Amino acid sequence: MTQLRRRAVSPRVQWQLEQQGLHPLLARIYAARGIVARSELDYEFQSLLPPARLTHAAEAAVLLADAIAEQRRIVIVADYDCDGATACALGIRALRSFGAAVDYLVPNRFTSGYGLSPDVVELAAQKRPELIVTVDNGIASVEGVARARQLGIATLITDHHLPGDELPAADCIVNPNLPGCDFPSKCLAGVGVMFYVMLALRAELRVRNWFAGSGRGEPRLATLLDLVALGTVADVVRLDHNNRVLVSQGLRRIRQGQLNPGMQALFRAAGRNPAQASSFDLGFTIGPRLNAAGRLTDMSLGIECLLADDEGRAMNLAQQLDALNRERREIESGMQEQAQCQLANLALDGDNAAAVSLFDADWHQGVIGIVAARIKERLHRPVFAFARSEGGEIKGSGRSIPGLHLRDALDLLSRRAPGMLLRFGGHAMAAGVTLCESDFPRFRELFAQVADELLAPADRTRTLETDGGLEAAYCSIATARMLEAEVWGQGFPAPVFQDEFIVESQRILKDKHLKLRLRKDAQVVDAIQFHFPEAPGNRIRAAYRLAINDFNGVQTPQLLIEHIETRSP
Repeated sequence: MTQLRRRAVSPRVQWQLEQQGLHPLLARIYAARGIVARSELDYEFQSLLPPARLTHAAEAAVLLADAIAEQRRIVIVADYDCDGATACALGIRALRSFGAAVDYLVPNRFTSGYGLSPDVVELAAQKRPELIVTVDNGIASVEGVARARQLGIATLITDHHLPGDELPAADCIVNPNLPGCDFPSKCLAGVGVMFYVMLALRAELRVRNWFAGSGRGEPRLATLLDLVALGTVADVVRLDHNNRVLVSQGLRRIRQGQLNPGMQALFRAAGRNPAQASSFDLGFTIGPRLNAAGRLTDMSLGIECLLADDEGRAMNLAQQLDALNRERREIESGMQEQAQCQLANLALDGDNAAAVSLFDADWHQGVIGIVAARIKERLHRPVFAFARSEGGEIKGSGRSIPGLHLRDALDLLSRRAPGMLLRFGGHAMAAGVTLCESDFPRFRELFAQVADELLAPADRTRTLETDGGLEAAYCSIATARMLEAEVWGQGFPAPVFQDEFIVESQRILKDKHLKLRLRKDAQVVDAIQFHFPEAPGNRIRAAYRLAINDFNGVQTPQLLIEHIETRSP
């Protein structure tokens, strides 16, 4: 069950925003998101929080500057998702421009697991580093850092994940979520943390007159903002003001054609125009193509694409990533069908199950997170999907709903069933867990019990917040482009409108999408609902996003339906 709820808007704040020069529709939308002054929409680079405020960024800069000055070998250890890939590419590009001797290593999802484990340190040691720098991981790598110390390798942890009870004994840790860190933006992605460390490093090198003495000139770190924007949006971190500055600056450079060859190639492979780039493109078009490498093979392919300076090589790598993404979609489609069969056999529906856990021995480890997310969206329940690993173990990827902090739920479960969870970690909305295959039935039962205790009754009803109706004059290509040009994302959602319509016609596309022609008063507009559950009646109430349909070179406004309710005649 889904209920629509219009976001509250203060007429006074909306009027004030209009008086400050905002478009009336934008004023209404922003007022509903807590914006009270146009200055909060100032996304110029100068409004970015200064690097000096990020705890230990200055110490990290000294550690790196010393390594560069003494030509110590640096190895970056990355995560295998889009955030980790962009953070790694950013670090490599920035450090090399500063004159560092730097290489990278990205663990294989299927053999090495996540983070700076002792095994990953052994792999990194083959590159003979004197300093290991983690990006988008490491805050929980107590044993890995200890092993690096045994080998005489210094460690710098840059991460944004929530720390556990014990911190690794690294030479330096930069994480806005460290206890005692008063950096106002706790929502930096891994690539954002690395960007801040590079800003601090450049400041340290300036103090040392490094650029004057090296003759190489001072690098412009703004050239890396396309990577920052991509990793930030793709990692679905909350877009507070500081993150919106980073994303806005990155999108601005992309639209102006100031993007690195790898990003340019990814846009071309996806059939998207960088000049009209939006947050949606980064999160749902470019990001998945990079993530496909980490899900199916090795994220080194994605990192190499982002590091490529030759346009031909970048295009070749982008086409490989595009092919992997198509393969990922095919695998996902089959897994989704199998998941639906399991749900039917378990007699589960969205109303009587507090949480859902699914397992199939043939599922692909790299795709279970997407399966969990899709089922979570359909049922509006926390979901874990498991795939078989090695040595009798299975690995699960979970997605949650508001009201259940997934990592906290796993922590509670681990206390109730000591030893059952071999490894676990994550965030409020996403987490991973490893357990013995024989323990899956027990996990499924206990996880459902924990969710049942922690979820309030109101949490179990999906609430779709909307921005009210869309005036007929605003149902246009110009309005759609205006909305696409703004920065939207997690915690600062793109506008969703709701209205009642007469259904003039409807047809099914590719056996799974619903194409509609809708009338509201005298206005007629096309609409589409992807993966629709059932055909509606002749009169509907719909929640939708305004978009542009480009068909055979002809552009028209189109409504992307999020939810449909059949209304009485």
